[in-house]
Amino acid sequence: MKAVSALPDIIRPGQSIELLKALHILTRDGKLNQDSRRKLKQVYHLYHFIEPLLTEIAADGREPVLVDHGAGKSYLGFILYDLFFKSRDSGYIYGIETRGELVDKTRELARALNFQRMTFLDIAADQAGNTPELATRIDIVTALHACNTATDDAIRFALQKEAPFVVLVPCCQAEVAAALNRNKNQSFGLTPLSELWRHPIHTREFGSLITNTLRCLLLESHGYSVTVTELVGWEHSMKNELIIARRQNTPRKNARERAEAILHELNLEALHGRFIY
Repeated sequence: MKAVSALPDIIRPGQSIELLKALHILTRDGKLNQDSRRKLKQVYHLYHFIEPLLTEIAADGREPVLVDHGAGKSYLGFILYDLFFKSRDSGYIYGIETRGELVDKTRELARALNFQRMTFLDIAADQAGNTPELATRIDIVTALHACNTATDDAIRFALQKEAPFVVLVPCCQAEVAAALNRNKNQSFGLTPLSELWRHPIHTREFGSLITNTLRCLLLESHGYSVTVTELVGWEHSMKNELIIARRQNTPRKNARERAEAILHELNLEALHGRFIY
């Protein structure tokens, strides 16, 4: 049985206790177990990076519009609304999620809390760019632990919408690892670099590194400046890489060529359309 603590000082002033209970971050009697503490800390850290971007957009006289891909139960979206949007008269959050039962629950919770400027859409991320239910102008695209290629779909959406900011915490980067594993025998005869993914654990780790490297190059090739850092300490989450991109309209000249060279060198050219366009 996991220990619980009294209502902790991690809860921020003015934060909705009802929301945290509804998200099962707090128990009914207002306590917090260690798993929930870790989850809340991750969301708070991501909020720490997103809040200045929202403030910058608002300072420019624009109504901040954020789209959260792979929203799930929308921990991030709800806490963003509670801490930033709730006290303001403008701004909007959209949650994109393919599991209809979760979309129904998040819609119900938004109504119960009177979070009127939140909309949840039951739609695939790769279809979201063409739905009329979304605002035409999108300021921030984010994805917190959107699994595998859902992060790539979020990037494609951001590029289509020319979003000024992209904030990603990738998860389960299985596609590249699967391709590395599938081509492993052939790669041994092509490049000594194949030793980097000969062992299964290295295949997974190297696949994750290559995936995020190619994502950064893709963003840079479309005119974004990219920063890569840690979200929280590794003791809280192994999926801890944070990618923040700001649209500068100055494409890095060799980003596409670098990505093509990496795919060629690692025998991954079948994934060209995923990472280069």
